[in-house]
Amino acid sequence: MAELFFAQKAFIVRNQELLLVRKSAEDPNQPGLWEVPGGRMVFGEEVDEHLKREVREEVGLDVIPGAPFHVWQWCIERRKCDASAANWQIVAIARVCKPISTELSSAGRVEEDYLAEMAWVPFSDLSTYSLIPNMLPVVDLFLKFVGPNATGDDTVHS
Repeated sequence: MAELFFAQKAFIVRNQELLLVRKSAEDPNQPGLWEVPGGRMVFGEEVDEHLKREVREEVGLDVIPGAPFHVWQWCIERRKCDASAANWQIVAIARVCKPISTELSSAGRVEEDYLAEMAWVPFSDLSTYSLIPNMLPVVDLFLKFVGPNATGDDTVHS
């Protein structure tokens, strides 16, 4: 079965650091690789509330979503409980977000997120992390978008 999804990814900035999440070893598509928080929208969900929910679930933060800075897509194959294949196309929006809470937590995660850990990564160290391949060009665009002197205080464009 082929399905199309809309997703958002939160580029959460604090003091020239970006919050990354690592996929668990059990992730069927990208085990052990890093990305940013975010996920698929539920039908009927409001766009900003969707991103806030995803971030709260995955990393426990409350954020102010900024304007989109990139749109991209990818396809993955997932196995359903009955072992049949589901082919997903995901169209995603990347948005810089400002954290309004500071305590990271994994308490709200759902099992299908397959997340293992979180880390605040200095912009200068992002290239040393094993990112999900489709995130590489988006992280490059993010760094150009926020600029070399970004502090996180002025990067949320509404």
